[in-house]
Amino acid sequence: MTCSKTYRISKLLFLTLLISFIGFNPTKLYSQKKSKKSKRVIVLGLDGLSVEGYNTAKHPNLDMLMANGVISFTTRAVMPSVTLPNWTSHLTGSGPEQHGVDNNGWTLDKKVLPPVVQDNDGYYPSIFKILKDNNPKTKTAYYYNWGNLIHPINQKYLDEVNFLENDLYLENYEKAFLFAEKNRNNPTLIFLYTVHTDHAGHEHKWMSPEYITAIEAADVAIGKLINNLKSKQLYKDTNFILITDHGGVGKGHGGMSPAEMIIPWALTGPGIKKGKILEEPNNNTNTSAVILRLFNEKNKPKAWVGKVPESAFK
Repeated sequence: MTCSKTYRISKLLFLTLLISFIGFNPTKLYSQKKSKKSKRVIVLGLDGLSVEGYNTAKHPNLDMLMANGVISFTTRAVMPSVTLPNWTSHLTGSGPEQHGVDNNGWTLDKKVLPPVVQDNDGYYPSIFKILKDNNPKTKTAYYYNWGNLIHPINQKYLDEVNFLENDLYLENYEKAFLFAEKNRNNPTLIFLYTVHTDHAGHEHKWMSPEYITAIEAADVAIGKLINNLKSKQLYKDTNFILITDHGGVGKGHGGMSPAEMIIPWALTGPGIKKGKILEEPNNNTNTSAVILRLFNEKNKPKAWVGKVPESAFK
């Protein structure tokens, strides 16, 4: 064996022993960098929020959130542009073709099209079930003020549920904060929904002064929530997702016009690019896939069709 070969082998052996001694593993280091999980995700759901409405209303608190995140003004609702099919799509990573919820009067015992897969109770798997299955320590909460909204969700996977009648919603914002504080040491998903923006559109027309005022009132409630989170050092490590189900035309929705089908969608918090417009295609079915990504959960159900808009992430 030549001296040159002997030197190369000795050098390789030395490097191998050194790496073993200091415990350096590039693959492990990379995986650790990629495995950072969100501590909590708060989903802010404003029913009937149109792109024009968002761009017209004054919402300093949402503006502050979006300065630390990305926002899309080209996200598509699922068809039909109706409330329950779209909120179900947000929370199940799938469209009506998969979950079978096609109208606002849907209930488990009145379904026409069975879901492509279902749990033992007959429900299509929601984000709450998947997170609980993956990590039983995950805490989940569901706050809403439109009664039908809960029908497609199996409540056994929710740690706290609170329903308020009609346009009352401020109590839910306070409950959401208290839930976040109580479970600060657990992975936490909070769904915080209000219907009053949609009601304003139906009663007074989309883009009426009353509709714009409803959006601005929601922003005030969001601001109070943010301040409460900041007071308990819960804000900086929280991811927020702003979602809606549809826009509107006149006093209604349900059609295929851009004003009904194209809606805002936003994501902010740790690990998200700051102050960016989301350019890639996005859909309401993507929301649950994004939540899984935030919690670093990789076993997305095969039936789900939602995808992660990766350009939103750092």
